[in-house]
Amino acid sequence: MAPLVPPTADQEDRRRTQTGPRIRLLGSPSISGQDGVLRRPRGNKAWGLLAYLLISMHAPSREELAELLFGDADDPLSALRWNLAELRRALGTNVSIGGDPVRIELPAEATVDVWKLTRGEWREGLEVLAEAGELLAGVAIDASAVYEIWLLSERRRLSGAAAAILREGVHARFAAGNARGAVDLARRLVERDPIDEGAQELLVRMLAASGDREAARLQQRHAIDLISRELGTEPGPALRAAAEPPPTAAGGAGGMRAAAAARLETGEAAMAAGASEAGIRSLRDAVAAAEVAGDAELRARALVALGAALVHGMRGFDGEAAGFLHEAADAAAEVGDLEVGARAARELGYVEMLRGRYDNADRWLEQAIGLASRHPGELAWGYAVRGAARGDRGRHQLARHDLGLALELARGHELPDVEAWALTFRGRGQLLVDDLVGAREDLEAAVAAALRARWTAFVPLPMAFLADVWRRQGRRPEAEGGYERAFAMALQLDDPCWEGIAGRGLGLIAADRGDQDVAFDRLATARRRCVRLPDAWLWVEAYCLDALAALAVAEDPRGAETWIADLEGLAARTGMRELVARAYLHRARLGDPDAARAVVVLAAEVENPSLVRDVSAVRP
Repeated sequence: MAPLVPPTADQEDRRRTQTGPRIRLLGSPSISGQDGVLRRPRGNKAWGLLAYLLISMHAPSREELAELLFGDADDPLSALRWNLAELRRALGTNVSIGGDPVRIELPAEATVDVWKLTRGEWREGLEVLAEAGELLAGVAIDASAVYEIWLLSERRRLSGAAAAILREGVHARFAAGNARGAVDLARRLVERDPIDEGAQELLVRMLAASGDREAARLQQRHAIDLISRELGTEPGPALRAAAEPPPTAAGGAGGMRAAAAARLETGEAAMAAGASEAGIRSLRDAVAAAEVAGDAELRARALVALGAALVHGMRGFDGEAAGFLHEAADAAAEVGDLEVGARAARELGYVEMLRGRYDNADRWLEQAIGLASRHPGELAWGYAVRGAARGDRGRHQLARHDLGLALELARGHELPDVEAWALTFRGRGQLLVDDLVGAREDLEAAVAAALRARWTAFVPLPMAFLADVWRRQGRRPEAEGGYERAFAMALQLDDPCWEGIAGRGLGLIAADRGDQDVAFDRLATARRRCVRLPDAWLWVEAYCLDALAALAVAEDPRGAETWIADLEGLAARTGMRELVARAYLHRARLGDPDAARAVVVLAAEVENPSLVRDVSAVRP
């Protein structure tokens, strides 16, 4: 990324004279002013109130807050007023907090460690992690069970955000030439979750890139043995290849420049023709030759082409791809190539979206959209991918806005592949909010656009969603046929995500027929299929788990908790707020009164009126 412009003397003087609180919520909470003096509100519930107001995605009413935190008080609304006054005293006069719904407004110079972790760039996140603990660690809030559920969910999400920051830091340090610093962060990432295959692959690759081949091979053997033993599955090809040295090029700078350009052109042509392995070999050679030639612009183009090829042409290599894309982003910034920079940022946003690292995805996609203002194709893709990422989290109104912008650009500039993507994810959003007519129109158009673009590898996704619509409309034969076609195509393409989403539909068709054993088996198999590689799209796994939980609630209530817990854990860690709410909706349908109350709070953070209707049916 391009370096930040240093502040002017006038800006520095203004910064020194301004005041704004520094709020720490990770670990033992604290509030301090620029004078360094700590200020503490009286009572632990004030900390709980502050955390909720700063983190929640919606502005709660006074009645909601009173019930959530002060329901045991003789006068809950009076207790809320007292705690709001305590927060005003501790935060200072330049902080606005109040109203109904209750909103908090901080001055621009205020800092919140949770925001730096989730919204800031990786260096800010690492600063927070250096002294961070669990959200509100050591503070006994003694609030309602619903608040405890919300707090647990946020702790899981912030733990996932911390891991994402470490991963981002590994790639950024390595792209900047700091291989040993990258190794240090990769070790910390593995320590957090030793059976995370992606983290292990990243550590092995960083050790190899730093020149410590023996340590890389030892870590590789350890990781393969550990994952095989603990998970009962064989690791994917990326981990097995991670200790191999990258290709090098030999020759003079002049000859290498011509060779790099030729290999880049050959590699891109091979990728377009579907010859992924040959294309990636040529693109690796292009990167190596461009480095020898010292041609920064050509190197940036080769790096982004190689990163994109690994993302879209090879299963399981997104971790390595992210490294090349980080280098491409830095190289593009150095030479001022906005189009290459936009593409690198967009592909990185896509990789982060797949793995449910949505805060990182947001940052990269915002950067991609900003860089692509003069490049309609890249701008369209930036909006399209951001719309999909927002839809994953249940932010359907924002998603629809982004996808509409992508669709307008796609149609105005004859980009049928972007059109197919935007229609597919807008159709998915309409499916999830129960607009079946709109969903059907968009998904039928999406299949047609994908075929027009000759993007057959994408067709199974809109086809499976379209079959979901037909099934919900009671058109079971058409739905079954759609799922079967999508599944057959997915098998031919060897695409785990498409296999999972189509297999989920076939499981639901079996359930509709009353064959519950077959339904459970197909749904469980679909869940396993879609994550058999370490760079799978995690939303599909959550979508399968939601179907498993719903079926178990109806047919096997005693076994439902396993599926619900898996759904809740995955959705909370990644920030898929809509699916967190659905996990508690399933528990509420099993008769859990705390879950029935919690889902009301959780659903308030989701832009889905159909979820609100479902919640109303179980609200105590």
